[in-house]
Amino acid sequence: MNVSSPQELLQRSLAQVSRAVATKTTFPILSNVLIDADGESLRLAATNQEIGISSSIPAQVDEPGRVTVDARLLSEFVNTLPHETVRLSTDLGRLMLKVNGLGADAEINGIDAEEFPLFPRQEDGAFTASVDPQMLREMIGLVEFAAASDDSRPVLAGVLIRFEDNRIIMAAADGFRLAVREGELVSSVLERLDIIVPARALRELARIIGDRTEPIALRVTPNRGQLLVETEDTEFYSRLIDGTFPDFRQIVPPEFATRIELGRDDFLAAVRRAGFFARDNNDVVRLSAKMSDDELAAGNVQVSANAAERGSSQSDVAAAIQGPEGQIAFNSRYLVDVLSVLRSARVMLGMNGANQAGVVRSLDSDSYTYVIMPMVIGAN
Repeated sequence: MNVSSPQELLQRSLAQVSRAVATKTTFPILSNVLIDADGESLRLAATNQEIGISSSIPAQVDEPGRVTVDARLLSEFVNTLPHETVRLSTDLGRLMLKVNGLGADAEINGIDAEEFPLFPRQEDGAFTASVDPQMLREMIGLVEFAAASDDSRPVLAGVLIRFEDNRIIMAAADGFRLAVREGELVSSVLERLDIIVPARALRELARIIGDRTEPIALRVTPNRGQLLVETEDTEFYSRLIDGTFPDFRQIVPPEFATRIELGRDDFLAAVRRAGFFARDNNDVVRLSAKMSDDELAAGNVQVSANAAERGSSQSDVAAAIQGPEGQIAFNSRYLVDVLSVLRSARVMLGMNGANQAGVVRSLDSDSYTYVIMPMVIGAN
């Protein structure tokens, strides 16, 4: 193999695929990046067997070839090179990659590329749905954080993606909260399909999407085992989680006794302030909705937290309240999470009493719903 490519492109491509490198593994090949030079491009690929990322960049290929080397070592070395042409080469019979930059050379021991796991390929019969990349990226950002952070219940560590008619629905839940976002596909699908994708994998997909604008295809292998996504220069795949996601429709309250509308920024700031004190009390913050005595004036929501060792905090947020006054307590982190990703100026908080789930929605759209379970109202 003998190939050269600009340092900036090589550095960026290595950074992208290295996110799929296994950090803890008994298989050395999974700590490596595949380097495949052929035609007029250089392909880099990495996988931890849960996700895989492959990136192609323009290159001058004087001699094609393939090898794998330690991803971290190669990336660290290339990152220090000047923004000039970098040459990668191997010798016949030697599993070693030579890296030549301006004024710097390295030799990195490698492993035979034949041992590198194969990426899944597109097959006849694969389920395919076309979606706007920026809408998909937004959907991921609005739901993935609500997935469980551990694998004790694998289904809850993933995000449900439902394809039905011309709709795509994403839902994530960890047992204490649920986030659901609906959107439109570029074109309708012929059959309904539910898949569960690891939340970690969707975070990487959102990064790969970046600022792309052309529709991208989401493909599910015929055995329903993997999700494949291809863009102009990048391939991504993720294994799918086997199981049945909870019926999220049954979790969302159909109506609310109390409906509260308030400014997102003011509400977020108030919850964050209370959260500083709530850290020593299981992150409990209390919301108390109270109407104004003047029918023409706005009501307010008091956001408070009390910690016996630290003290207390109270903030008032102006709000339009419909229905009876009331109190409810939530985990402050769960509120901060959703208020941080919403982009609308005003949000709606729906309540059905202190002991039933609350709902947060944007006032700009009804395509997103966030359900949050209450905490014990008497917590101090």
